Amino acid sequence: MTTVLKKSTSNGHDKLPKYEEQQAKINEVRRMIGPLPEKLSIYCSDASIARYLRARNWNVKKATKMLKETLKWRLEYKPEEIRWEEVAHEAETGKIYRSGYADKYGRTVLVMRPGCENTKSTKGKIRYLVYCMENAILNLSPEQEQMVWLIDFQGFNMSNISVKVTRETAHVLQDHYPERLGVAILYNPPKFFESFWTVVKPFLEPKTYRKVKFVYSDDLNSKKIMEDLFDMDKLETAFGGNSQLGFNISNYAERMREDDKRMPSFWTRGSPTAPETTPNTVPCFITINSGSDSDDSDKEQANNTCDKGVDSEECSPDNNLTVANNSNNCAGDSSSGERSTNLPDLGKVHLS
Repeated sequence: MTTVLKKSTSNGHDKLPKYEEQQAKINEVRRMIGPLPEKLSIYCSDASIARYLRARNWNVKKATKMLKETLKWRLEYKPEEIRWEEVAHEAETGKIYRSGYADKYGRTVLVMRPGCENTKSTKGKIRYLVYCMENAILNLSPEQEQMVWLIDFQGFNMSNISVKVTRETAHVLQDHYPERLGVAILYNPPKFFESFWTVVKPFLEPKTYRKVKFVYSDDLNSKKIMEDLFDMDKLETAFGGNSQLGFNISNYAERMREDDKRMPSFWTRGSPTAPETTPNTVPCFITINSGSDSDDSDKEQANNTCDKGVDSEECSPDNNLTVANNSNNCAGDSSSGERSTNLPDLGKVHLS
């Protein structure tokens, strides 16, 4: 089980509650949630509940409400049951994939290439994103809860911008995967993206957008920053690294099928952390309404100016991220249509 509770070195400025207070709040959230089916009770480990509490600044009522909504969503959406064959068509161009390496802190790395968008369905895009999140969590090292996003803007243009998809993405990731994002590196975003960022930023919580880093290949400091985060021999050339390995859909599909086989045991490991219910017991949160995905197109517009150097909180070892170098092409043809640029907060569902 992941260790999430940290003893406070009470210096008078520590905003976190002390270890005993943290545990008491975790126990209170679990009490307020009440009995759960076994699978959901496994999700409500101390580590999971602590993430929701951190996302709500240790406010028990707010964290409980947030967690109940996630449990309702998981019960209906069944994200852990999504399999590769169901979403493989979304992955053909390599628009989102889990890299074969972690950063130096053991965090899973998700590579995103919004310029490689190949589908139009908002529902399909979000479902594939959720699959990628579940897979990234499955592959986290035991001592890590967070992941890194590397977002490559090669080939990105105005047709790739979708406020609708971004809003849906932010909703799913912030509300159902809290405290899962360590840092999001936006690599070489074009100038016009600054206006879009101004529109997107209000969708994000401050904790989230402070984890977003604008990175530029012509900044001489960027190589040092990336070297602090990554083994440069493993990092792709698209992000200034030395690895020539690119995305290969056949190889990636094989990896995902193998991971799919591991997923069921991931959701049955360990002992439940809350009392089990009988199969026909209805959890107390079942009446909560959650937003549904929609494929209806809506009018999207972008505005002006942006913060280029967004400050980081606890997300990255360094505060100024700027990077160097190459670019990759999409693995396949990309069709026009509604595109997504996702700059969310990743907290996510991990059974710790």
